[in-house]
Order: sequence, then structure tokens, then C-alpha cells
Amino acid sequence: MVPIENSTEGVINYTLDVFMDLDLNIASEIMLKITHNLMSKTGSKRGIKKIYSHPQPIAQCRGWLEENYPGIPVIGSMSTAAAAKRVAKEPSSAAIASELAADIYKLKFIEKGIEDYKNNYTRFLVIAKDSPGRTGKDKTTIMFSVKDRPGALYSILKHFAKHKINLTKIESRPSRRKAWEYIFFADMEGHIEDIKVKKAIDEVKGECLYLKALGSYPSAE
Repeated sequence: MVPIENSTEGVINYTLDVFMDLDLNIASEIMLKITHNLMSKTGSKRGIKKIYSHPQPIAQCRGWLEENYPGIPVIGSMSTAAAAKRVAKEPSSAAIASELAADIYKLKFIEKGIEDYKNNYTRFLVIAKDSPGRTGKDKTTIMFSVKDRPGALYSILKHFAKHKINLTKIESRPSRRKAWEYIFFADMEGHIEDIKVKKAIDEVKGECLYLKALGSYPSAE
């Protein structure tokens, strides 16, 4: 299960980049309400010299941190779990992590619910080998690149409009293969086995330098 976007901070670029590097298939999506907590070995609000967490929770708690711990270095970690594990060995440090991490690494809460916006959700994608069948309320994700010419992206998108397919999201990322070349990621309503979705993707494929369907799966929205 990998995070793909947050309702406060937007897309998780690292996850998009992994789709470019690895052959992955999306089998499902999950929406989770996210709550962040500040914790340490002692649970004391005083004596904190460093705060660790993943960059996404740091960004989602930026206002609270500036108000409550101004001037304290906030350092990025590979994950909130890694931050909690490190803090378990550093009494003068704190971590932004989950209640589960506090339980696993025997940490005490300094403050619960420190996210700046309480209506804070993260969309996760479930990666699996198998692809689910149609449910009637599905979503399909594709990635593609287009030729570098005026109107290239418009030419692609008009096929979805023609077949009355609603694109719920489109993002771009540098391809990392050539300067100023981009890979586009698009989510659309419908399953790839739906006739109109299949027709649109087949038409688009003829105009793309590259196109890959990353999966069709039940919509969690």
C-alpha cells in the first residue's frame, strides 16, 4: 500500500516516480483520515532539540510546529516509523508519527492531533499482481508521454471528452530521461473493460510516444 496524494499537500511525487521505474499494477485505492502526533521517549514538552518525521507529515503540521517549536530543527526521515525508531534512542528528540509507532517503540505523547487541518485525508493505492473485475464504480489510471509540439496534450485529452469520460486527476512528472520531457499520470472514471474507456485509450495510444495502463480498480470516493 503506497500513498499517492494528500488532501492538504497534494500528490506524493516519490510514488509517481516509482511507477516510472517499476512495473506495478494498481488493484485498489483506500482513503484514510490522517492524524499526526508528537512523541518522545519522555513525553516532556521541554528539552526537545530536534524533531524527525517524513516530509509529508512535516508539511501537514508546519503551522503547529512554527507556533509551538519555533527555531527547533525539523529533519526529514524515510518514514514516520523510522523517525519514531530513531527518537526511541535520542531522549532530546521528538517524532511526528502514529499511535501505532508510539506503541511499538515505547514512546510517550507530547501532543496528539497536531495536523494543521483536521479534515486531512490521504489516498493510498494498493499494489498487487491481480487485477479486479468491473464493479460499476471503478477508476482507471494511465501514464503516458506526448510529442513535444503545440497542442499535443489537448489532442490527447479531447479523446476522453469525445467519449464523455471524466478525468478526475492529471499530474505531470519529469521523465528523467531527457531535459524538459514529461510523463503524465491521469485518473479517469470507468474500468478499462468498459467499451468507451477502451476506445478512448486505444485512440490516445496512437498519438502518444508511450502509454501504459497502471490498473482499473474500485473507486473509494
